[in-house]
Amino acid sequence: MPTTPQNGAQALMTTLADAGIEVCFTNPGTSEMHFVAALDSEPRMRAVLALFEGVATGAADGYARMADKPAATLLHLGCGLGNGLANLHNARKGKVPVVNIVGDHATTHTPYDAQLQSDIETVARNVSPGFVRTSQTTASLCQDAADAITAALGLPGQVATLILPADVSWGEGGVTCPPPPLPSPQAASDDTVAKIAQAIRTGQTTALLLGGQALREPGLLAAARIAAQCGVKLLAEVFPTRLQRGAGLPPVERIAYLAEMAGVQLADVQHLVLVDAKAPVSFFAYPGKKSYLVPDTCTVHTLATPEQDALASLHKLVGALGAQQAQPALQAAQRPGVPRGKLTAPKVCKAVGALLPDNAIVIDEAITSGLMLGAMTAGAPRHDLITLTGGAIGQGLPNAVGAAIACPTRPVIALIGDGTAMYTIQALWTMAREQLNVTSIIFNNASYSVLNVELERVGAGKAGPKAKAQLDLHGPVLNFAQLAQGMGVHAVRATTAEDFVKALTYALAHPGPHLIEAMVPESLSGAKRKVLPWLLKSLPNLPRPVAMALKRKIAP
Repeated sequence: MPTTPQNGAQALMTTLADAGIEVCFTNPGTSEMHFVAALDSEPRMRAVLALFEGVATGAADGYARMADKPAATLLHLGCGLGNGLANLHNARKGKVPVVNIVGDHATTHTPYDAQLQSDIETVARNVSPGFVRTSQTTASLCQDAADAITAALGLPGQVATLILPADVSWGEGGVTCPPPPLPSPQAASDDTVAKIAQAIRTGQTTALLLGGQALREPGLLAAARIAAQCGVKLLAEVFPTRLQRGAGLPPVERIAYLAEMAGVQLADVQHLVLVDAKAPVSFFAYPGKKSYLVPDTCTVHTLATPEQDALASLHKLVGALGAQQAQPALQAAQRPGVPRGKLTAPKVCKAVGALLPDNAIVIDEAITSGLMLGAMTAGAPRHDLITLTGGAIGQGLPNAVGAAIACPTRPVIALIGDGTAMYTIQALWTMAREQLNVTSIIFNNASYSVLNVELERVGAGKAGPKAKAQLDLHGPVLNFAQLAQGMGVHAVRATTAEDFVKALTYALAHPGPHLIEAMVPESLSGAKRKVLPWLLKSLPNLPRPVAMALKRKIAP
C-alpha cells in the first residue's frame, strides 16, 4: 500500500492494478487529465491510445475475451461514451467484463450546463444495466472502483461503468481498496440435472445449445461425451463470444444467421437444452415470419444460466448419464488446397484454412464474404474464433487490437468486410503504434452486400437508384492498402489467389501489423441474390434432407 499522499486518480490507478487490471484503452479529454497523469505513477498499468472511442471500447472487449479478465477504458464525458457505445453493446451481448471509466465535469461545474454537459448515467445504462455509478467524493472513489470490478468479474460478465468527475479525480486523500474476492458461481441443481437427463433418456431428438464458457475446450469435451453416449446434437450460438475449434477438438454446428436456415436446423429437435445460451430468435423481424425460432413441438430446458457455472453443470450431466468414459467425436486434421486464379471471397477463406498457423486467434466480421470461413478452417490447427456478438458492426479491427495485447505471442487474423472496416479504421493506427501481431484481411467488394440481401428478404419492393446508392460503395472505391500505409501498417492489394497466398504467407512470417486488401466480387449478387429469398422461403416445405443439403451449400 502506498505511504505517500495520493489524489483520487492515483489511488484509483493503484486499486485497478491491485485487482489485476493491467491495460487501459484510452481516448481522454480535459476532464480526465489527472487520470492520464496518474498513469505514470503505476508501472503495472499499460496505457493504449485509440484515435476513436469505438476502438478503445472494442479493444477492451477483445482483450477480455482472450485474457479472461477485464481491461479498463478511459472515455471523455457523455459524447465520448456515445462514440464508444456500439462496441460496449457488443461486449454486453457477449457477457464480456469491461471496467468502463468515463470522465465527467467537476461536480462544482455541472450546474452551469457547459457545452459538453450531458446525462452520462442515462447513456451508460444502455450498455451497463447492472452497474452504473458516479463517484461523489475522492474518499469513496476506490470503493466505487472495487464495486465496479466485482460487478464486471461476476457471472455473467458485464460492462461496469464508473463515472469519474474531474474534482473527484484531482482531490487529495485518495484511499486505495483491496482487490475484490473472486466470484464462486454455482452449478445446476441436482433436480435440474436429473430432469434433463430423463428427457435425454427418452430417446427423442435432443440438442445441447452451447454458449459462453461452454464453448471452451473443457465444456466442448463434456458436451461431446454426452453426444457420444446419448446421440444428442451439439449446437452453438449464432455469434459466439469465443469458440475454441479446429483439429482435435469436438466440432459444433453454429445456429445459422438466416432465420429460415436456423429453422431447418431446429425443425426435428424435441428437447433443446440451453447451456449458457438463449433460445434462438431471428436477428430481425420479417413480414409473415416467426421471431422465436424454437419449434412449437420442442421443450426448452435450461441446464445452466449465464449466472451459473456452465462447465460444472455439464460435468454433472455427464455423470448423471454415465458418459464419463464415452469417447467424444473429434475434428480430424485436414486443410483445403491452396487456391488459384481470380480472387473471390471463398478463395480467401480457403487460403486462410490452408495457411492458418497453430494457436491463432481468428476474428470474423466478414459478414457475407466469410460464409465459407467455418467450413474451410474446421480441420485447421486449433484456434480461437471471435464473432460479432451484438451485431453492431465495427467490432473486428478493435477486437484484434485487444486480442493481440492479451495474447502477444499468438498470431491474430481479422477478416473484415469493407463497409464495417470503415466504422473503426482508426484501429490500424493503434496496431502500428503498439506493433501488434495482427494480419487484417479486408474484403473489398465495394458494397454493403448483406444489406442488398436484406433488401430482398424484407420485401421492401423494387429498389430504385436512390435506394441502391445507399448500399453501394463504388464511386469512389475505397483503397484500404493506402489507408493502412498512411497509418503505418504494411499493406498490399491482392487481385488473384496467388497474390493473396503470397501476401498472407509473408504476413504470417513477419510479426507486426499487416493488412491484405482482397479485391473480390460480391459473394451474393445477381441471380444468386434474386433467388435467395425464394429459396429461403421454400426451405420449410422441402424434405428435411434436401433442406439441410441446401443449407450446407449456401452457408456451411
